[in-house]
Amino acid sequence: MQSLGTKEQELKLSPWNVKRLSIMAIFIALSAVGALIKIPSPVGTIGMDSAPGFFSALAFGGTTGGIVIAFGHMLTAAVTGFPMSIPVHLYIALQMALWAVAYRWVNQKIGLIPAVIVGIILNGVASSFAMLPMMGMGGVLGLLPFLVVGAALNVIISAVAYKAIKGSRLI
Repeated sequence: MQSLGTKEQELKLSPWNVKRLSIMAIFIALSAVGALIKIPSPVGTIGMDSAPGFFSALAFGGTTGGIVIAFGHMLTAAVTGFPMSIPVHLYIALQMALWAVAYRWVNQKIGLIPAVIVGIILNGVASSFAMLPMMGMGGVLGLLPFLVVGAALNVIISAVAYKAIKGSRLI
C-alpha cells in the first residue's frame, strides 16, 4: 500500500501532469483567439494574444504562463505570415516568456499593481528597444506607442481577470 501512496504523490508533484497540460492547452487556445484580434501597428503582430499568458503566469506559475505566452505570440506571428521572420519571432516569443515570469515574480514579491506596471514596461518599452539592432531607432520609436498600448491592454485584462477569480476554487 505504501508504494501506491508514493505513486500518487509523484503524480501530484509532477510538473507535467494532465491537469497542467490541459490548462496550458485551454489558455493557448484562448491565445489563438486573441491572435485574431489585432491592434493596428506597423508590424501587424500586435494583438490580444498575451493576456491569457500573463493570466496563466499569475494563476498557474511562471513556467505555465511563459509557455502559453510564447505559443500565443507564435500564433499571432503565424496568422500574419511571420513578417519579421521566424527566428525574430522565436526571439520575441522567448522574450515574452521571460516577461511573463517577471510579471509573476513581481506580483508575488510586491503586489499586483507594481506587477502591472512592470509588465507594461517590459512588454511595451523593453520589447520595443530589443528590436533596436534590427529596426534602428526610427523603427523602435514607430513601434513603441503601439506596443505600449497592446501591452497595457493585455496586462490590464490579465490582472483584472486574475483579481476577479483570485481566491476562488477555479485557480
